[in-house]
Amino acid sequence: MRRIDAIVISIGIFGAGGLLYLVLQVVGIDSTNAGIWTQAILVGGLFIWLLTYLFRVTNSDMTYNQQLKDYEEAVLQKRLEEMTPEELAKLQAEVEQEKLDQRKKQE
Repeated sequence: MRRIDAIVISIGIFGAGGLLYLVLQVVGIDSTNAGIWTQAILVGGLFIWLLTYLFRVTNSDMTYNQQLKDYEEAVLQKRLEEMTPEELAKLQAEVEQEKLDQRKKQE
């Protein structure tokens, strides 16, 4: 996210809070209660956003993690494409041997 995006989102949330305050006053709620309800709703929204953020962090579903994973896959794919058929056969034999070794350890 760019800095300008963060600024626009912050201004938008600030404006939404002001608009909510005005709507609550128009509905007939006095200014003190309208302010309390506006703050409660904004804090509740912040808390929900925080929970979704923590959920994404614990599941490693962040933009950086996804970019790193995509980069690693692209590097491995490029290396595989550059390998000769003999090197690919040797690599496949090594992978098969490791699978057999793991099966033997499990038994």
